[in-house]
Amino acid sequence: MSATAVLAPERRDVLRRRIRIVVAVTITWNVTEAIAALFAGAAASSAALIGFGLDSIIEVLSAAAVAWQFAAPDPQKREKAALRVIAVSFFALAAYVSVDAGLSLLGLREAEHSPIGIAIAALSLVIMPFLSWFERRTGRELGSASAVADSKQTLICTYLSAALLVGLLLNSLLDWAWADSVAALVIVVVAVREGVEAWKGDACCAAPVAVLTGERRAAVCEDGCGVADGHR
Repeated sequence: MSATAVLAPERRDVLRRRIRIVVAVTITWNVTEAIAALFAGAAASSAALIGFGLDSIIEVLSAAAVAWQFAAPDPQKREKAALRVIAVSFFALAAYVSVDAGLSLLGLREAEHSPIGIAIAALSLVIMPFLSWFERRTGRELGSASAVADSKQTLICTYLSAALLVGLLLNSLLDWAWADSVAALVIVVVAVREGVEAWKGDACCAAPVAVLTGERRAAVCEDGCGVADGHR
């Protein structure tokens, strides 16, 4: 039995409304963040900043997929498609940032100082952890793997903000231009890992949402997917 089946209708409606609200806030912030990061990244030839801006756009797509899912009378019917969108968006980000960071490491471009980028990364470190925590908590109670996956996407933004901030500070304070590309490659590694997890979450054979949200461990079934075998 799914988590949503044991929730009272009133509580389920409240949780779905909360998901829609946090998704709207996340989209608004990430659109602003993406525009600022992309302009600042282009001005400074920063692969890390451009990658961060693209990640913000992908977060918008991910949040929009969840918003589309929860706009339906029965959101669970759209969960598979929402998870597919989240996974593919991660892979697209990884591909682009890999090429951009590679060009920088080969010396074809050199990142310049970016005070605006530093400010963007610092603000993101303050805002994104709360949004991730709120959506993850709500998604787990509701039993929505896509909401939890989207909250992980938001949490990744926090980690990437930290990596970006370190790279930009090293470049500005010590003139280590290569630190920008290293920060960008951190984005790539995290994006690929999370893309694979989102894709597996979609493909698993009748895996309970407790497995997808990390509350129960999974055993391997015949087709290689996970089925729950008990609590952690």
